[in-house]
Amino acid sequence: MLEVRAEKLRREVLAVAGSGAGVTQLHERAIELVGETVRSDLTCWAMLDPETLAISSMTSGRSRIPQQYEPLLAESEYNGDDPGTFAELARSGRTVARASDLPADEVAHSLRHGAVWAPLQLGSEVRIVFRVDGVCWGAAGFVRSGPDFTDRELEFLTLVAPGLAVATRAASVHAPAVSGRGDQGPAVVVTDAAGDPIALTAAARSWQDRFDEVAPGRLTVVLRAATFGARSSGSGIFKARVRDAEGGWILVRATALIGGDEPQTVVTLEPAVGGELTGLLLAAYAVTARERDVCADVMAGYATSEIADRRGITVNTVQDHLKSVYAKAGVRSRAELAARLRTGREH
Repeated sequence: MLEVRAEKLRREVLAVAGSGAGVTQLHERAIELVGETVRSDLTCWAMLDPETLAISSMTSGRSRIPQQYEPLLAESEYNGDDPGTFAELARSGRTVARASDLPADEVAHSLRHGAVWAPLQLGSEVRIVFRVDGVCWGAAGFVRSGPDFTDRELEFLTLVAPGLAVATRAASVHAPAVSGRGDQGPAVVVTDAAGDPIALTAAARSWQDRFDEVAPGRLTVVLRAATFGARSSGSGIFKARVRDAEGGWILVRATALIGGDEPQTVVTLEPAVGGELTGLLLAAYAVTARERDVCADVMAGYATSEIADRRGITVNTVQDHLKSVYAKAGVRSRAELAARLRTGREH
């Protein structure tokens, strides 16, 4: 019975992704479908940056997590202390993790469980990641009061995870063309030890509206995540590509400032284009390693014969690779392919 439900859900979410829906629309429908089998009081679904495992977008169910708790959830994901974060689950190779199966002392000291779920009287949590071809594209968390999540519910989530991964990967490339916003100068925010902004450029202030179009207070959550992500990173640098309300990509980078009496972090915001976007899109289109090589040469401006010589293959093979990539990316020419891989937009 579970297998039948899982297959039905897989077919529907793939149909939604195939219709051209973006990640938010896909996850909104998936929340409804999964909720028919797995009850939760609150649920939050994320697209993950497949290269950094940072959260790129968030979609809630009908009952939204109270806004005042969202910065705390962001901090818990990136402070390096909380158990069962989405990134940790993705790296572990597991698909589903139930909080009651984690070490009790770790859960007891968890910011997420102690400062968010406990005040909301939500004692049970389960998390799932969406992985396909070894790459993690998304994740979801479910919390509820009352009985813990059952083994049968975990089995269902495990069954639907692959289909959700394929659908999320497919939906991640859907971004309509939009008009340019013009050069407003560098968008820079300086945050304090808590991740709250203490100084920002005029350009950064204008970006607040762009983030808040996704959800009220979204920039606050992103700044908190970037601050704690940089602080807990071994390199001291945080980088993530996050989605905007139009389906485009924003590059968020953060690093600690040197000097000063109190810890401060500088966060920069800019459109994600060019090399910052190409790798993600190639993965989203399920481009093979050999096709990636050809795409790299196309982006560098090499002619077909030059690509054949560089890669030690025939001209016909180059053309076959290009035809395959064109079909995956939904383009018809080198120019369209290059534009798509540089901007992620449909032209």
